[in-house]
Amino acid sequence: MSAIETENVEQILNRALDSGEGILRLTPTWVPRSFLHPGKRLKLHPDDYYALGVDRGGIDERWFSSTTEAANDGRQWHEGLSFCIFENEKFLLRDAIAERGQQMLGPAIWKQYGRWPVYSKFFDNMGPIPHHSHQGFEDAALVGQEGKPESYYFPPQYNNCDNNFPYTFMGLEPGTTPQDIRRCLENWNRGDNGILDLSKAYRLQKGTGWLIPPGVLHAPGSLCTYEPQWGSDVFGMYQNIVEGRFVPWDLLVKDVPEDKHQDLDFIVGQLDWDKNVDPNFKDNNFIEPIVADSGELWCDRWVVYGLVNGEQLFSAKELTVEPGGRCTLQDPGASGWITVQGCGRVGPLDLQTPALIRFGETTEDEIFITHDAATQGIEIENTGSEPFVGLRYFGPNTFEQVPQVGDHKKI
Repeated sequence: MSAIETENVEQILNRALDSGEGILRLTPTWVPRSFLHPGKRLKLHPDDYYALGVDRGGIDERWFSSTTEAANDGRQWHEGLSFCIFENEKFLLRDAIAERGQQMLGPAIWKQYGRWPVYSKFFDNMGPIPHHSHQGFEDAALVGQEGKPESYYFPPQYNNCDNNFPYTFMGLEPGTTPQDIRRCLENWNRGDNGILDLSKAYRLQKGTGWLIPPGVLHAPGSLCTYEPQWGSDVFGMYQNIVEGRFVPWDLLVKDVPEDKHQDLDFIVGQLDWDKNVDPNFKDNNFIEPIVADSGELWCDRWVVYGLVNGEQLFSAKELTVEPGGRCTLQDPGASGWITVQGCGRVGPLDLQTPALIRFGETTEDEIFITHDAATQGIEIENTGSEPFVGLRYFGPNTFEQVPQVGDHKKI
């Protein structure tokens, strides 16, 4: 099935929006990583983990409602980009937004960004990944990119097993100095550089999450993770050996100006030092679900919330509708939705959680809810015999107010 070219999207988009009452159905977007090991919980068929070739690496990510390109070497032209599907034809969500931006995203996001500036993914790895950081906005701008704050939620439905290391190192021990990290980089080719000796690991808990500002070191563990984040794929790997696998220097400096690739002080300077050595790191970054709204046989919970450096950049909710239940959902802005359990109806579209997905196959578990549809209200119904559960994430400043990190303790 070929994709409709950008200049020909208008007519099919209009039909799709009319038929879906402002809701677009999306196809799975798979992303491989050459340096990671698939965790095998994405419902992708076992024969397809290396569908793009062993040289490209295993598929351990599925991206949702994405207009952000994956920064992978040897990437396909559309890698990381979500496709809409209607009448057996595909077209890029990015093109749909370019065509009908205000209707799709709302006037505020469209005016300020002119695009959907966020995305989310399932990240699913067998073991831990390198202690790394995502550049802040100023540092990322030096290479023509944007910074990358992100968040985590560990959905129980996609974590039937913990895999090899359900712990994540985050930040640095209080008292750590920039010189300590510099020595780790100096030792890149002398065996394990020891950076994890300067950090602390937190056991991951299903049904909870974390908020990770840019510039904060973290080495995600082996739970399958739902990750609403800013629409960027910048990073730098500060750990040189993980589970016996060597991490090339190129992955430390891929988003560093070329003339700074050997400037250790500059590379260390990209870290947000105060946030890394925060003695109250967990208190300031750990989040648990908070009920946003509920009714008979349904409950809508915040699973990602809080501010990043004082800004509401993204947020996410988890809606659960029990068998026989229905509700009317009315959000103040657009969202990307992925179904994680059961089957149901969102507006006129039927949704079903797949048991197994072949690479390239169309599913019925993912949609994009436009601003117009969300603000008008959408009827949602559980049409099955088990809970119907969907995760949906939102763009910047969608809500007048979101809970703050730590608010779960006040309930």
